[in-house]
Amino acid sequence: MPVRVQQDAFDMGAELNAFASRVTGAGAVVSFSGITRDLAGGGLQVMEIEHFPGMTEKALADIRDQAMARFGLVDAMILHRFGRLGPADPIMMVATAARHRADAFAGAEFLMDYLKSRAPFWKKEVTAGGSAWVAARDEDEDALARWQSRA
Repeated sequence: MPVRVQQDAFDMGAELNAFASRVTGAGAVVSFSGITRDLAGGGLQVMEIEHFPGMTEKALADIRDQAMARFGLVDAMILHRFGRLGPADPIMMVATAARHRADAFAGAEFLMDYLKSRAPFWKKEVTAGGSAWVAARDEDEDALARWQSRA
């Protein structure tokens, strides 16, 4: 499946191998995997990720479709988790396949930037000192802006 939103952990290597094994006609496969980290520096205990089922998958499929068309990708995959994740747990993964590496890299970056800024997920960090929702960051918006200026 090109878009998955799931609670269960995933094996990054197995996911990449499965993606690459079904790709034909590509000269490059690029992947990126994100892991939970302590953004606030407060001793992350748990990252809680919420989403609206149905709406989230549709939004991710739209982002994937945009990347496929914009970069001429042969295939693309988005995998994102929700629920309670611990420090260093895999949180998301994208993979792209294209005839040429530049398109595969650009497609993966596009997906990552849109996931970071526009995907309908809400993240809360829980530390020993309490909990706080993760706010949007200026640098994430700046990264997204570069794609909008090239539309």
